[in-house]
Amino acid sequence: MDFFDFLTMIGGLALFLYGMHLLGEGLAKVAGGKFEQILERLTDNPVKAVFMGAGVTAVIQSSSAATVMVVGFVNSGIMKLQQAVGIIMGANVGTTITSWILGAQGIDSNSFLVRMCKPASFSPILAIIGVVLISVTGRGGAAQRDRKKSIGVILIGFAILMFGMDTMSGAVKPLADVPEFTGLLTRFTNPFLGVLAGTALTAVLQSSSASVGILQALCATGAVGYGAAIPIIMGQNIGTCATAMLSGMGAGKNAKRAALVHLYFNVIGTLLFMAFFYLLNMVRPFAFLDMAATPFGIAAVHSVFNILSTLVLLPFSGGLVKLACLSVREADSSEEEENVLQLLDVRFLEMPSYAVERSRTVAGIMAEQAQKAMNLAMGLLRSYTKEAADEVEALECSVDAMEDALGEYLVKLSAKDMPEKDSHVLSTILHCIGDFERISDHARNVKESVEDMVEKGMQFSDKAGEELDIVSKAVCDILDLAMRSFREGNLQLARQVEPLEEVIDGLNLDVRRRHVKRLRKGKCTIELGFLLSDIVMNMERVSDHCSNIAVSMLQAEEEEFDTHAYLDRLKQEDNIEFRGKVLAYGERYRLP
Repeated sequence: MDFFDFLTMIGGLALFLYGMHLLGEGLAKVAGGKFEQILERLTDNPVKAVFMGAGVTAVIQSSSAATVMVVGFVNSGIMKLQQAVGIIMGANVGTTITSWILGAQGIDSNSFLVRMCKPASFSPILAIIGVVLISVTGRGGAAQRDRKKSIGVILIGFAILMFGMDTMSGAVKPLADVPEFTGLLTRFTNPFLGVLAGTALTAVLQSSSASVGILQALCATGAVGYGAAIPIIMGQNIGTCATAMLSGMGAGKNAKRAALVHLYFNVIGTLLFMAFFYLLNMVRPFAFLDMAATPFGIAAVHSVFNILSTLVLLPFSGGLVKLACLSVREADSSEEEENVLQLLDVRFLEMPSYAVERSRTVAGIMAEQAQKAMNLAMGLLRSYTKEAADEVEALECSVDAMEDALGEYLVKLSAKDMPEKDSHVLSTILHCIGDFERISDHARNVKESVEDMVEKGMQFSDKAGEELDIVSKAVCDILDLAMRSFREGNLQLARQVEPLEEVIDGLNLDVRRRHVKRLRKGKCTIELGFLLSDIVMNMERVSDHCSNIAVSMLQAEEEEFDTHAYLDRLKQEDNIEFRGKVLAYGERYRLP
């Protein structure tokens, strides 16, 4: 392998990586904002995830590339760590297809069918189809033309990826004729040293497919026996983890864990396979270990090992996740916040539908944190703890940071062309994030009022405490209605918010009137009265923000929606349905 072969290999690697980039970009555009849901359906159980990983890897001919994409998905939040385990296992099975293809190169090369199955044959056809789809717009609307172009990008990306891999394979082929290099693979009689040799070779080449191909080329000369080849194959599976480990170095905690799951799966699988295999060999020696290995024999060993490893370890996928989590400690609140904000990647702005979906995910997390902060703050009224108070403060800071980042991201996103439906979703998020932030502010206000009482040794009367419990329950329920309606896009839940908001307004007035009566009778102090008034006012403001969220949800679905006109019409005396809901809520949250 001379200098120019090295340059060819580098060029092939560049094409390979660029093809992978185009392929991923095209897939994301075609899937639009539904990419996450598609992955969710395809990986909702481990077996389906394994088949998906095997299928994708068999297509792109690289377990390293497939695993790197999975690490990227986990890092961006598209995929959960548990979902990734099955795909990683399947990728190891799918990559064995390459060894069978490479082994098939020696079979009847004049056969048209066999030659068409080779990447070098069908990749140009895909590239031509892709160019036609991109160049010829054809008829149909803008959305249909964009879809055709995205499919064209997928085909061209796939063709470039395959061409790059073929170029890399051609560049490293001369290594099979270098005695020093072949000696690295054949000089070890100790199985563990053979594993290390296979690991090192694959880690350097960054491709188990390439290293298996080299091993098959050596086997074709009869220079390598099965006794030396089997440990090398084990090591090649470990070495292929190097690419994923590198990709996880600058990523988030879960991405690092995904890369470690890949490593642990291959290391544990190798140890179990070798222990079982050589234990059997000690009891009853295998005669074929002294035979010269063949390309098809290598492919068979490669497949059997990966399939058996997957069958054995798939039931313990949860254990692999736990092991990875133990290796990479849980993120603290600031790291969790950073991981959430990684979803708002500026690169997604070129795929508006997908960026909208990412924004909705972050807004949903923001809603959950605001709701949790308010529920914790109201819980302090019954039982104050420093830990809960600190958590309220941390959640409020996190919601503030998310509002700033999400608001800036949405402003950039609003300048992009997108379907009308996505535009409505973006508008709803923009309207709601301010309400989420204000709810967390009110949670902090309630927390500070309770802290003031604790510092001064003050306590509400039993009557006031019972009244606050009723109001807290109503506010907790309206928060649940509003936040669920936002996260689920459920308009039926949104329509239930306004009647409860009116009841909470009435509760606020009743609590204040009752407090004035107790104050006149000398059963309460003026200072406690101020604190009670502040707490109830903050709760009532939270219900107002829940009303804003629900109205924003309804407004996005109806054209020419006037908020004031809607609320006026809703609260008219002759609106029997609305009045019935108000009465029902009034009975449920009646003050004692």
